[in-house]
Amino acid sequence: MMDDAGAIDGLGAIVLTGGRSSRMGRPKETLAFEGEPLLARVVGRVAAVARPVVVVAAPGQALPTLPPWARIARDAVEGGGPVEGLAAGFAAFGPEIQAVFVTTTDAPFVHAALVRRLVALRSTADGPPWDAVVPVVAGRAQPLCAIYATRVHAEVRAMLRDGQRRAGLLADRVRTLFADEAVLLADPALRAADGELLSLRGVNTPAEYEAALARGGA
Repeated sequence: MMDDAGAIDGLGAIVLTGGRSSRMGRPKETLAFEGEPLLARVVGRVAAVARPVVVVAAPGQALPTLPPWARIARDAVEGGGPVEGLAAGFAAFGPEIQAVFVTTTDAPFVHAALVRRLVALRSTADGPPWDAVVPVVAGRAQPLCAIYATRVHAEVRAMLRDGQRRAGLLADRVRTLFADEAVLLADPALRAADGELLSLRGVNTPAEYEAALARGGA
């Protein structure tokens, strides 16, 4: 686990791992990364800044060994996509959690400094906190590496009722701050810890996996 300044009060985390890994050709959650399964690595890194950590898996999906404090939730419907996973994840938190950091099992370099930057951006000087803070890299929004207020759970359930399965649509339905590279890296701590924003880089194909392994513990 990375060094950290302690978990943020009221912040939980969701790690989505119920995808089919079709481009990888094998389950991503069990891929070896620096001596541990990729899912266990992501859970440990996220736990440096957010507790509890809820891992959302497909019904019946086998998972690698995880820390005993990690919570497991299951999609209500198999193949429902990330919105189904978000619904299951949000339902696992109690009222003491006000916001949730969302990431996926294929983010080996996710860093506490990014999470802290997103949490800081959520607060505003002249109004209520944003419902969501979504990074934008190279012009593309990253809704599955973002901060959401737990109150958006109702909107997630409404999306399922409406048949909307794309996570990116959630930002259009709630009050969202989109943060590009310049905004993110205006934070000196994030620049120092993850200046390349590797936190936002997923491992979706065998080539990307090999490249991530070559980087090691960047």
